[in-house]
Amino acid sequence: KGWTSHRISSKNTRVSDTKHRTMAETAAVAPPETSSLPPMASILKSLLAGGIAGGVSRTAVAPLERLKILQQVQDATKPQYTGVVQGLIRIWKTEGFRGMMKGNGANCVRIMPNSAVKFLTYEELASFILRKMRETDPDANMTPVLRLCAGAGAGIVAMSATYPLDMVRGRLTVQRSGEGAQYRGILHATGLIVRSEGLRSLYKGWLPSVLGVIPYVGLNFAVYESLKDWLLKRNGLKNDQDLSVATRLTCGAIAGSIGQTVAFPLDVVRRRLQVAGWQGASEITGDAADSLLKSKGTAHYNGMVDCFIKTVREEGFQALFRGLMPNYLKVAPSIAIAFVSYEQCKKSLGVELKIGD
Repeated sequence: KGWTSHRISSKNTRVSDTKHRTMAETAAVAPPETSSLPPMASILKSLLAGGIAGGVSRTAVAPLERLKILQQVQDATKPQYTGVVQGLIRIWKTEGFRGMMKGNGANCVRIMPNSAVKFLTYEELASFILRKMRETDPDANMTPVLRLCAGAGAGIVAMSATYPLDMVRGRLTVQRSGEGAQYRGILHATGLIVRSEGLRSLYKGWLPSVLGVIPYVGLNFAVYESLKDWLLKRNGLKNDQDLSVATRLTCGAIAGSIGQTVAFPLDVVRRRLQVAGWQGASEITGDAADSLLKSKGTAHYNGMVDCFIKTVREEGFQALFRGLMPNYLKVAPSIAIAFVSYEQCKKSLGVELKIGD
């Protein structure tokens, strides 16, 4: 009876404090009897739901993703993909449907573990930060800056864990279809890259990638969660489940657009470093550029800074944002499809977990 009275009293003292709180914040201040980790089966089902949703959403926007990468690495003096519509038509005419979806298999293989690690790490970091804050201030809440830090940490861990898959996807996406294709699939590409360029080549472009996920994933979480908090307070709502799906999709689209704009130059550098040293890259980047940028052996760039300098010097500052428009166009539908797919998977698997992306 004493334990029950204490539990009820504890719940009553937290009613006002649980308003406008994200899942990570709620978990951080949950009563001891409900703060234990969920069963492993529940965790696995949650990860599966998020992974399936990520795969479906990425597949839906795969043509735009490939066009973005082709625009990032193409020869600026003889661009083959000058716009979204023109680029998609060219891919369709020259390579067909398979060309539109090239690299998507590797992308889907990558996104499942990436999403799992990213979201779990974010929730753990956010909960840890909030618990530490409330040791000195019981009324403390997550701020946009703290959410950005938790998101950045989650992005770094997820990117580092799955980077070799992203590297291979970049190569598969850039190469042409047909008899001239150098790579036949994920495993073949991985083995060939390691044999011809060394094991370290699987991490080409890792530094700009990690630097890129700091603002991208960090802003994604920070802006998304902060926008929801603002809407909850403005409308007098208690939790984010009271917000409509359309409202949450809008918050996600805004967050994704802001994050991508800030991090996009680093994404361009990452792609260029990934195809540097690959003999087949000259088909896309152009023989002139290939010859111009060679410095030692087959390496086009001496690192991230060198890639930045040469790209801006030879192609102009605008080259750092090449491919941004198709990237914008894929943000809203990708997030929308991810939410719908995730909700359906969650309902089928009987899992209650919100992914805030």
